[in-house]
Amino acid sequence: MSPRALPDKEWFRIGEVADLVGVRPHVLRHWERELPQLRPRKTRGAHRHYHRDHVTLALLIRELVYDRGFTLAGAKRALREREEREASKPARERELALRAELLEVRGRLAALLEELESTSAATGIFVSLPEPASSDVVVEVAASASRRR
Repeated sequence: MSPRALPDKEWFRIGEVADLVGVRPHVLRHWERELPQLRPRKTRGAHRHYHRDHVTLALLIRELVYDRGFTLAGAKRALREREEREASKPARERELALRAELLEVRGRLAALLEELESTSAATGIFVSLPEPASSDVVVEVAASASRRR
């Protein structure tokens, strides 16, 4: 069986995980002590039961340590950075959604400005919009009627 092919089940014993990952069971126990992310559930008899997510994580740790040459401390740091990136994804997605919404609002404002400019000759309203050099867009509208006072 390839070390990357996981059987279709949720829980694995330490021997199964060791075979899947391609390391000895004592290596997995050592990784458990060093890496807080890898914490299998233990039964009353202290048998380790690894969830499918733990097996995937163990495969990643093996890749970092054995294939990419990371130390265990380096792998720990890489996993922590990966968790931080994963945690920040919702914030980035929200930021992208807000940016898209702001661009839509900007487009609607530009359409309104165009409409105002087209009617300014007929109504006597003066509209000026500075170039969008900064993020602050200021619209000044002065009615010619207010100037006549």
